[in-house]
Amino acid sequence: MNEFARRIAMAGDRARDSGIDAVLITPGPDLRYLLGYDAVPLERLTCLVIRAQADPVLVVPALELLAAQASPAGPLGIDIHTWAETDDAYSLVAALVPHARSVALDNHMWAEKVLALRAAMPNAVQCLSDAVVGSMRMRKDSHEVRALREAGAAIDRVHAKVPHLLRAGVTEAKIGAQIAEAILAEGHDRVDFIIVASGPNAASPHHEVSDRVLGIGDCVVVDIGGTMPSGYRSDCTRTYVVGEPSPAYLDAYEVLQRAQAAAVAHARPGVTCASVDAVARGILVEAGLGELFVHRTGHGIGLETHEDPYIVEGNDLILEEGMAFSIEPGFYLPGEYGARIEDIVVVNEAGAESLNNQPHQLVYCA
Repeated sequence: MNEFARRIAMAGDRARDSGIDAVLITPGPDLRYLLGYDAVPLERLTCLVIRAQADPVLVVPALELLAAQASPAGPLGIDIHTWAETDDAYSLVAALVPHARSVALDNHMWAEKVLALRAAMPNAVQCLSDAVVGSMRMRKDSHEVRALREAGAAIDRVHAKVPHLLRAGVTEAKIGAQIAEAILAEGHDRVDFIIVASGPNAASPHHEVSDRVLGIGDCVVVDIGGTMPSGYRSDCTRTYVVGEPSPAYLDAYEVLQRAQAAAVAHARPGVTCASVDAVARGILVEAGLGELFVHRTGHGIGLETHEDPYIVEGNDLILEEGMAFSIEPGFYLPGEYGARIEDIVVVNEAGAESLNNQPHQLVYCA
């Protein structure tokens, strides 16, 4: 049984155990996870119907049949039902589970499709598929860990090039364009995001790029990521300086290094997501930097850059082997500067393996 057949079978078992009659998955990360089919989201309905009491069926527009058959779904032998332009695709889905009382919908389903399915299945209670698919995706198998490890190595190679790009007199936008080229050159299929935040812009955690020209003394937060051919994502942040930073900045950065390293060391099976956040945050608070740490410590990663589990106060989810997420504390002083250090880690029986291995020290650039 290949990985996709195993995942679909597991989803059917989980649906049955949860009292869910069908799980309905439209194009997006859940469909790619379960079926390996990276279908294009369209106004026409494509829907994987995982039935608790029968075999799964893939419903596709007739004009998408060849694409579906050419995807990894084809060799699985799953029944593919097509519908013509004048057919009611939602009635077709409803007919596949005629007595359904509970259906789980993937979290990324478009609202117009949710409402159309509700109209076609008025007696079925709708819920999110998190209890079925989300919990599966949160625990990466060996294939997924390998894919994330490859993504981490690829984005590390990009960060290794960044010091040669950062120099006074160059704009953030130009550096960002060069980084985009490097992301693709190092094996990614797609650039997902580029943050080149210099000087006071570094105080905005989600700043992207601007026409600001780098100057001597600027600290620069570079947060970058992309999608690999496998569909799995990279995400890594390092902080650089052009010239010499202030002594206050150096002191704060040393605290940040300790906070990030302590959180990585704490992450292991049996501890909570909230406790990882608390370790990083506690060190920053003790140093008087707590109010400058304005976001959660991390987010899960896989077929999406941001997915479960979230490393944040109040999340008492217990970490298990296979969970992959970022650990990325930072500090941000509005109008002045900012810093962030981010690694992707995956939990194993011994603790947490870091998938990013570029140095964590402040990197000095010419």
